[in-house]
Amino acid sequence: MDAFVERERYTGSRRHDQAELDAVRALRPRLRALWGASEDEAVELVNAMLREGRALPQLVRHDEWEYHLHATDAEEPLDVRLMVEFAMAMVDVIRLQGLDRLRVCAASDCSDVLVDLSKNRSRRFCESGCGNRQNVAAYRARKASSAS
Repeated sequence: MDAFVERERYTGSRRHDQAELDAVRALRPRLRALWGASEDEAVELVNAMLREGRALPQLVRHDEWEYHLHATDAEEPLDVRLMVEFAMAMVDVIRLQGLDRLRVCAASDCSDVLVDLSKNRSRRFCESGCGNRQNVAAYRARKASSAS
């Protein structure tokens, strides 16, 4: 989790303990529920997260970042900050009618989620190499079929 927080450049308080890790892990199913939710269901889930996190959006500037939006106090626990930030992002997804861009990887052996940002909304595989594995398998099957 430390690597994720550093890579994504989250600021604010951190406890670096098992309780914090457990709280962030407990948040995952709530976020995952948005994949496949109808618009009304997504709105209900997002609004609940924003209420629970006591979201109060404000523009802030810190470190090397120019003004951007924070919706919680920097002293809130990491799981609350993650939940509210995710909910705030989902506000735009819902407003832009983009829920259909939230997908589950099409590989039969993968259940990772993805956000399809392709122009023609055609992305099917996650970023864990599933698309490449599927393409290699299809290529080998074609080669084997043509050889026999």
